[in-house]
Amino acid sequence: MTEIFDTHAHYDDEAFDGDREGLLESLPRNGVARVVNVGASLASCRRTLELTERFDFIYGAIGIHPNETAELTEENFAGLERMCRADKCVAVGEIGLDYYWDEPERKVQKEWFARQLNLARELELPVVIHSRDAAKDTIDLMTAERAAETGGVVHCFSYTKETARTFLDMGFFIGIGGVLTFNNAKKLKEAVQYIPMDRIVLETDCPYLAPVPNRGSRNSSLNIPYVVTAMAQLKGIGEEEVRAAAWENAHRLYRMKICSNAGQMVLT
Repeated sequence: MTEIFDTHAHYDDEAFDGDREGLLESLPRNGVARVVNVGASLASCRRTLELTERFDFIYGAIGIHPNETAELTEENFAGLERMCRADKCVAVGEIGLDYYWDEPERKVQKEWFARQLNLARELELPVVIHSRDAAKDTIDLMTAERAAETGGVVHCFSYTKETARTFLDMGFFIGIGGVLTFNNAKKLKEAVQYIPMDRIVLETDCPYLAPVPNRGSRNSSLNIPYVVTAMAQLKGIGEEEVRAAAWENAHRLYRMKICSNAGQMVLT
């Protein structure tokens, strides 16, 4: 059975303070072979890099979530760039626009989204995009900043299949997690049926968005098989086909490959 690559997790979150070590140590034994822990604030980016140093199978994405961009200044943005140059940083993210919470003001979100897109292009790293209730502005900024040159993933995709087509045309992968199992996720299910299997990656966004039957509880990478089952049913294919495609896609997304010696992961 193909192993699982959780492409978007937040194991630095305080929700894991009580059992983080034990939970993370259990993941490889339970078929979760790779995790990308994703930064959202300057503090979480630092914690993410600490996790990458402690666990061989954890890699990091470094970036500032749109709702945290008020903390950015020219001085600490330089520090963010330095963190993005860490050996196990595989992407800039999560970055983007969030008009659901709508804070800080949209002008601030847009400014730092553009700056981080530009940083990713300079560093030749893919981006992890967060976009909530902001599809048009997200696409417009990605186009203006030539995000297609970096590529990346639209994480926790929540838009229509028509919007998915736009992101796919830019060369982006689509991140799918526990929401796919929700009864009220009709729009997402239609999008997943439409999106080619070679452009989908699996994610948790843990500790958030646990799938049914664990909806409402703390999420972890151990719940991804529920998403695999739901996706296989939607697309009319076997679960192993979903696992194998998602595994390969995740490595293409983050530009990683499996070495022939000892099966260890390296960045390309």
